[in-house]
Amino acid sequence: MKFTAAQIAGILEGEVVGDPNAEVYKLSKIEEGTAGSLTFLANPKYLHFIYTTQATITIVNATFVPEQEITTTLIKVEDAYQSFSKLLEYYNQVKLMKSGIEQPSVISEGVVYGSDLYLGSFCYIGKNVTIGNNVKIYPNSFIGDNVSIGDNCVFFAGVRIYSETVIGSNCTIHSGTIIGSDGFGFAPQEDGTYKKVPQIGNVIIEDDVEIGSCTTVDRATLGSTIIRKGVKLDNHIQVAHNVEIGENTVIASQTGIAGSTKIGKNCMIGGQVGFAGHLVIGDHVKIQGQAGVTRNLNDGETVQGTPAFTYGDYAKSYVHFKNLPRIVSELEQLKKQQL
Repeated sequence: MKFTAAQIAGILEGEVVGDPNAEVYKLSKIEEGTAGSLTFLANPKYLHFIYTTQATITIVNATFVPEQEITTTLIKVEDAYQSFSKLLEYYNQVKLMKSGIEQPSVISEGVVYGSDLYLGSFCYIGKNVTIGNNVKIYPNSFIGDNVSIGDNCVFFAGVRIYSETVIGSNCTIHSGTIIGSDGFGFAPQEDGTYKKVPQIGNVIIEDDVEIGSCTTVDRATLGSTIIRKGVKLDNHIQVAHNVEIGENTVIASQTGIAGSTKIGKNCMIGGQVGFAGHLVIGDHVKIQGQAGVTRNLNDGETVQGTPAFTYGDYAKSYVHFKNLPRIVSELEQLKKQQL
């Protein structure tokens, strides 16, 4: 796709300084700009690159006044960083503007779908599925029976949505993610074996949720595993059965949440955090990466370590952790002196 400076300025409500017909078809960093690319200048540290960049078009703040000759066409806007972000969002929307049902694909009986559906090749849609407007389901995806999907959702290639799952509007699920697989429920038997406990609940994902690649959200044993509105999950996260994650909580990669743990809203959880089961985590909690959470946490707590404890205490303790060999050596010397 090609865009002219005039078209981009129209999208961003900016002013063109230079050639309004200059065309771009790719994006670049300002220091790596080449002919046909669009870039931006927001950080003053990169100011000198504006005079050497080969980018065809550069988005700059309205206050920018060049002190040397430049070759790039400028688009002046109120905030170059925000405008570039807006343009990326627009570009992504255009890129995802697919519609139609590719073949081969399977749509089972009782399926109801809205306008502008895109269904990629080799997709399977189970019985009695309801799909809203402007939904994009990329190739090799599976949607099980009785699933409900709201408007403006995007499921990238290879997503698996098990039966009975409920997904709200404006959700994005990336490749390889599995929603609604069985929770890890097994009852020990007298002979040492394990008998599977049927997992007959479902998963509910509310509006505006994004889930990264290769994440798994298990269905509940009974009731629902719930991902509340605005939650953002990174790649490679395990959400076990009957877990609930509160609104606008963000969780980084490789975190594991054991069954029936409830996490509050507006929490920030680092990578590789492990949660024990049946915990209650308050609102606005911050958990540093690689923490092991084995107790309930109150609203606003910040924790680190395994098992996790108060961040301030951890930071103080870590100073001593690093000095343990010296401290032990000094203690040994003191012992010898006393003898």
